[in-house]
Amino acid sequence: MEVERVQALAIGGLNELPAKFVRPAHEQPENSKALEGVTVPVISLAQPHDVVVKEVAEAATEWGFFLITDHGIPSPLIQQLQKVGHEFFLLPQEEKEAYANDPASGRFDGYGTKMTKNHDEKVEWIDYFFHLTAPPSKVNYEIWPKNPPSYREVNDQYNKEMLRVTDKLLEVLSEGLGLEAKVLKSHVGNEEVELEMKINMYPPCPQPQLALGVEPHTDMSALTLLVSNDVPGLQLWKDDNWVAVNYLPNAVFVHIGDQMEVLSNGKYKSVLHRSLVNKERMRMSWAVFVAPPHKAVIGPLPELLDEKNPAKYSTKTYAEYRHRKFNKLPQ
Repeated sequence: MEVERVQALAIGGLNELPAKFVRPAHEQPENSKALEGVTVPVISLAQPHDVVVKEVAEAATEWGFFLITDHGIPSPLIQQLQKVGHEFFLLPQEEKEAYANDPASGRFDGYGTKMTKNHDEKVEWIDYFFHLTAPPSKVNYEIWPKNPPSYREVNDQYNKEMLRVTDKLLEVLSEGLGLEAKVLKSHVGNEEVELEMKINMYPPCPQPQLALGVEPHTDMSALTLLVSNDVPGLQLWKDDNWVAVNYLPNAVFVHIGDQMEVLSNGKYKSVLHRSLVNKERMRMSWAVFVAPPHKAVIGPLPELLDEKNPAKYSTKTYAEYRHRKFNKLPQ
């Protein structure tokens, strides 16, 4: 089945947004503006350990989101990651289509565009590329872009950095719950933890005030670690308002995801967020979802529960959670 790509539409020179991209009035950015002057937490990992634990736990509790700096990922590597991802999206359309995925048949890896399931459903102004980078047993290099030729090497290197930063964050978040450093990692699969790379590409949009790059959602992962190009667009829902996240060079955006909220029995909040688009410029982001293996059983950590603090969430496999989230079923 032929899939209409948003990038191809944008290159075609639209003056007006097709109706399927026009959000309902209450969702349109012009009718749901972000608060001005509110800044999101920025946390330096170079601070003393106990300070990092305190600041990360506070941000995860109050925001479900924070930016990290001094994380040790070389800035040239982040630049290379962005360069090879950008170059893939500049390839001829037919070359990109060789990597097309098919979510309807359960094949999520590859080049994709969200499709509508019914006539009333709206679509997002985004194309993407998705693949696993860890653990090695789940990585399928066949679906990774062959062009540019350095794509694999750069992403393998970035994956090593992501695994290291993930370990650090899971330790700090565990300690923020008053637990041993290794507890959260053991519950998200230890060395079987899955890292999923999703390159989000939002082409210039003729009427950005009517569209969304990504509609409001929480991530089903445990954590999401994201870097973006210098075109802002990410917004978070906090205290009944949208808050815009400004671009900070070489910072990594950290989202608390659904599995972390469940494991912490609601202490840490899975952040509701959305992405806006730009009239003149392409926005791109590189999101790494840190997720348990599908067979992992996720529920509130027993160490956090007692008579005064009963479980607020049910316990189920991550596969079951995913099924329910994809199909908009209650958890």
